[in-house]
Amino acid sequence: MTMDVRAVLEFATATRGLSLLLQAVFNAVIPDHDADAFRPPRTEEPMFLDSSVEWLLGGLSHWDAEHFLFIAERGYLYEHNFAFFPLFPIILRGLAETLLWPLSSWLSVRGRLLVAVALGNTALFLLSVVALYALSRTVLQDRRLALLSSLLYCITPANVFMTAGYSESLFAALTFGGLYLLEKGFTLRACLALSIATAARSNGLVNIGFLLYLPSLHAITQIRVYRTTTKGHSKVFHYIWAIIRLLLTSLLGTAIIALPFCAFQYYGYRTFCTPSVSLEQIPPALVSLAELKGYRVPDENGPPPLWCMRPLPLLYSHIQDVYWDVGFLRYFELRQIPNFILALPMATLGIMAAYAYFLANPELCFRLGLWDTGAHFDKPTPGMFNPRVFVYIVHSTVLLVFGTLCMHVQVLTRFMASSTPVPFWISAHLLLLNEPLLHRRKTSNPNVQLHTHSSNGCQHTPQNPIIALLPYFKSCSSTTQGILGYFLSYWVLGLALHCNFLPWT
Repeated sequence: MTMDVRAVLEFATATRGLSLLLQAVFNAVIPDHDADAFRPPRTEEPMFLDSSVEWLLGGLSHWDAEHFLFIAERGYLYEHNFAFFPLFPIILRGLAETLLWPLSSWLSVRGRLLVAVALGNTALFLLSVVALYALSRTVLQDRRLALLSSLLYCITPANVFMTAGYSESLFAALTFGGLYLLEKGFTLRACLALSIATAARSNGLVNIGFLLYLPSLHAITQIRVYRTTTKGHSKVFHYIWAIIRLLLTSLLGTAIIALPFCAFQYYGYRTFCTPSVSLEQIPPALVSLAELKGYRVPDENGPPPLWCMRPLPLLYSHIQDVYWDVGFLRYFELRQIPNFILALPMATLGIMAAYAYFLANPELCFRLGLWDTGAHFDKPTPGMFNPRVFVYIVHSTVLLVFGTLCMHVQVLTRFMASSTPVPFWISAHLLLLNEPLLHRRKTSNPNVQLHTHSSNGCQHTPQNPIIALLPYFKSCSSTTQGILGYFLSYWVLGLALHCNFLPWT
């Protein structure tokens, strides 16, 4: 384990512990808001330690987390439960039935699931931060930028969703890990990781773009090498083989990544369009909730829902349309202005990253990053603007545009923070560019450094620049104050508001 990875893991562990502590405090001190959220009745008798676990970790179960916990306990009963993909509930139930099984005499399934959320998301977040650091080192080719990006990720504005019973930490670990494997040339392993990510969140399908782009880039590079090193019929053979391999990789990889999504939609179709369950087999309390709230449950004696009759009966699209009113420009209303303001900082980071990258590499952007006229991808210019970052900028911009136009815009913060490294890369880049206290030659303060050195020049454990900057926050540049102020305020406010059923991102 390198010193940088150790420093990142230590900071990530500290922020996870502090997050769990603060959510318990906020949940105890601030009264819960009476929100119109999914709150299924408890049909299991409480056990000895349930009340204590609920008091300590109850803040992790609010809003959409209740869906994941319900699915882990009861399976997919209500139609709108299918908006939440199965991998995270499977992991929670697996932890509750294996690692936490010795506690079954004192904790109900619900209690063990809450403990599984705390333990599971802590471990998954640590995996995601290591994966982000490895990906950043590979793509950026800049150790300082990779380290600072990973430390900023530890205080992500989407912190509460990385801690509570949501699938963001799981998705980030699989996405960053899969992209790292793809960058290293382990295409099959990368496809498997990205495929598993699609079993956690639907936007894992967007990662197919990386699979189409990076092998294409590799094929073009190979063709250029063949053009200069081979002659005659051998050259043509190499050209054809490079193209065939690219097509096979793209088709097979796309199928692998999309398979979990397709399988889950088929499961939803079978559940509601050809049901094998009757209302008598469902606990009466859950049937009563369905009748009260208008939730659809599978019933072999009832008519199938209308979406089953569509040419392409996608349950996920139906749920987003009917239950969440998600669609193109549907959120563009005056009453949603506060939510647009909440999403503005993350949107600003995404726009700044795309704009700055285009200004630094206009020709590369017009060529879609596929052909270089001077610099080579094998030896890119280190930093935020090297050619390997291009596809990540495009991916981030696609997420930003789609999230702004077609989703509940306040979700943009966690949507991007768990799906793309770009917000953390551009934030770290701006800090290193504009903060004098981070540069030894520009400050007389030796404590604010990315690294400390001994008198004989040997490098010691990296100094955490985030922690080092905080005592000097008022004397930092306006850029530093804006970025750290945004990250830390959302980090704390998210815990205070979300854990008490108050509106948040």
